[in-house]
Amino acid sequence: MVIKPEFYKVPRTFLSNRVAAILILVEVIIGICGYIYLEGYSLREAFYMVMITISTVGYTEVRPLSPDGQLFTSFFIILNFGIFAYVLSVFTYYVINGEIFKKMHLNLIGKKIEQLNNHVIVCGYGRYGKEVSLNFLHHRMPFVVVESNPVVVEEIQKGEDKILYIEDDATHDEALQMAGVAKAKALIAALPDDSENLFIVLTARQMNPKLNIISRTNSIRSQRKLQLAGANHVIMPEQIGGFYMATLVSKPGATEFFSYITRESESDIEFEEIRFVDLPAHCKGKSIRDLHIRRETGANIIGFKHPDGSYVVNPDPDIVLVEKSSFILLGTREQLTALRSYLGKLQ
Repeated sequence: MVIKPEFYKVPRTFLSNRVAAILILVEVIIGICGYIYLEGYSLREAFYMVMITISTVGYTEVRPLSPDGQLFTSFFIILNFGIFAYVLSVFTYYVINGEIFKKMHLNLIGKKIEQLNNHVIVCGYGRYGKEVSLNFLHHRMPFVVVESNPVVVEEIQKGEDKILYIEDDATHDEALQMAGVAKAKALIAALPDDSENLFIVLTARQMNPKLNIISRTNSIRSQRKLQLAGANHVIMPEQIGGFYMATLVSKPGATEFFSYITRESESDIEFEEIRFVDLPAHCKGKSIRDLHIRRETGANIIGFKHPDGSYVVNPDPDIVLVEKSSFILLGTREQLTALRSYLGKLQ
C-alpha cells in the first residue's frame, strides 16, 4: 500500500507559537534552577550556561562541572533537541508557509470590521453576492462579505478591490456576530440554497430586530416562509429575469431606457431617496413646490412613498413628506451631488 505524503504532515492544531514560547521558557527555568542547585552558580552564571547550552555555540563553561552537573547538562541537551525540533517546526509552518502573515492580515481585517457601523452584510459571494458587492464598491457603501468556500475566499484575497470578508459559514451565529450584525443596517442572504437563507434570516432577525433583511430565493414556496422568518424583501432572480425578457417584447423602448439608466457603467443617471428624517428641521412640513429641489439642483422627484409602503408616481407639487414617507428622485450624478449639498446647506 502506498501512503500519500500528506499522511506524514503534522496536524495544524498541533503546532502553536504559544506552546513553543512556553516550552522555551520552561526549558530556561529548568536549566537555571538546575545549575544553581547542582553547581552553586549565581543567577547570572546559570543563565549564561543555559544560553550557551541551548544555542549550541560551544563556549567554555563558567567553571568545570561536577559529575552531577555533567549528567544534568547531558540530559538538558537531549531535552533541548526535542524542544528545538518543535520550535523549528512551528517557525517553518508560521513563517515559511506564511501563516504568521495570514494571521496578521486576518487580525487587520477583524479590526476594520469591528469599526464598521450602519453597514451591510453580504452572505455569499457567488454570482449575486459578487454583483451586489461591485455595486456597493461603486457607491462606496461599507459592507462585509461572509463566505465559507476557501476557493472563493482566495478569489476575494487576490482581487484588486479591498473587500472586507469573514471566512465562515453565514448560518453560524458567530459569523454574523463577527460581521457586526448588531450594528448593521441591512443584510443580504444571497446563498444558492433556500434553507440556508431561511436559517440566516431567522438568526439575523433575532440578533437585530431593526435590520433590513433582503433574501434571495429559488421558489415561490420559499418566498412566504422567508417573509414569515423576518425577511423584509424576498427576491426571485428568475422571476425578475422573466419579467424583463417579456417587457423587452411588449415595451422594448421603455425597457431598454430603464436598463440604460440603471447601468451605472454606461450612464451617469442615478436614483436617490430622500426620507422624512433626512430633511433639515425647517424643511419638514414643506411641499414639493416649496422645497425648490428641481430649481436648485436639477434633480426630479418622480415618486412618493406613503408610510404604508404604497407609491405615487409623479406626485402632486403640493404633497408633503410625513413620518416614514420618502421622495424618489432621478438625476445625473452632478445633480444628485448638488442635491446632497443643497440639503446640507439647508441644515
